[in-house]
Amino acid sequence: MQPLKKSLLSQQKKLKHLSARVFNAKSLVLSQTTAYEVIEEYKFCRVRYYASPDRKYAEPLVFVAPLAINMAIYDLYPYRSLVKHFQHSGFDVYLLEWTKLNYQDRFLNFMSFIDDAIPHCIDRISQHAGSCEISLHGWSMAGIFVTLYTALHQPEHVKNLMVMGSPIDSYASGRVGKLFSNINQLISRSKSVQETIYQGKIPKRMIHTPGLLNALGFKILDPRGWIVSQKQFLSNLADTQTTYEHATMGDFLNNMIDYPGGINQDMVLNLWLQNPLKQGVIQLKDKVIELNNINCSLLIGAGSSDQIVTAEASRPLGELTSSPDVTFTLIPGGHLGLMSSQKSANEFWPKLTTWLAQRSTLLETQN
Repeated sequence: MQPLKKSLLSQQKKLKHLSARVFNAKSLVLSQTTAYEVIEEYKFCRVRYYASPDRKYAEPLVFVAPLAINMAIYDLYPYRSLVKHFQHSGFDVYLLEWTKLNYQDRFLNFMSFIDDAIPHCIDRISQHAGSCEISLHGWSMAGIFVTLYTALHQPEHVKNLMVMGSPIDSYASGRVGKLFSNINQLISRSKSVQETIYQGKIPKRMIHTPGLLNALGFKILDPRGWIVSQKQFLSNLADTQTTYEHATMGDFLNNMIDYPGGINQDMVLNLWLQNPLKQGVIQLKDKVIELNNINCSLLIGAGSSDQIVTAEASRPLGELTSSPDVTFTLIPGGHLGLMSSQKSANEFWPKLTTWLAQRSTLLETQN
């Protein structure tokens, strides 16, 4: 009788969790509970400040968020939060986030971010932190943002640069990279098609993608990761924490924001399709940006099972800069997991903290 009763209770618990997940998912979301202060709002962005309870280092850590996502990935769970981890490791943390972009923002492009919004916000952060130098972190598209910003503005502020899961040699990125390489070859057969696609002649309204489409695209690019996640949830329905974490991650994945048409022009039609960064140079409008201008300490990270941006696509950055201090590391997880998984938190976050601490200035040693 006891085993039967236990089985019935387990089934009831599973049904309760499944019902809550389907019909009341918002009540299960655990993300973004760490307190912060907004210190700056500028055009389409704002800066969050997470003060360290025991600040040890002069240079603040600045996270720059990629587009499309909401900010939950940086503060995913109360017990597994990237911003909280670094707060309690002695770093003042700043997060540069983007507002909920929409169709009216379709003309925004790479230069809008790397030569306007990011420089403005980093100047403000530097002033607020009382430190001319900062440590800068970018994941996915934001890794491209911080790389190009640093190359364009070095050596203004960046002492330490961390680039995670960002395509430098886009053609090397597995099946996705081969697809882009093949598409580029097809486009190159026609000069008129090449000019239309690559010289910005496609109306921005036609290549502006809404958040819902971005959410769908993220899952299509990594279908295996999404399927595995669903299977894990269904096979652990009796576990309360699994239910909360699945709802939290689902809220993150299903609430993405728009990619402006100008960003798609620069990211997809320029960077992915033409692959200029493999040679260490990219032209944006009238500016030629060279990666060999980067001479700060550099950490390059790639997800060990990332199917969107493989290690082979990320690794070449280390050979294209002038930095005398380059570290490349594999991080447990895929494109999303390298930022948020339990394994990444256990294995990679301590390594990243050590790397950053060794290259930061202890407040006690300041003159």
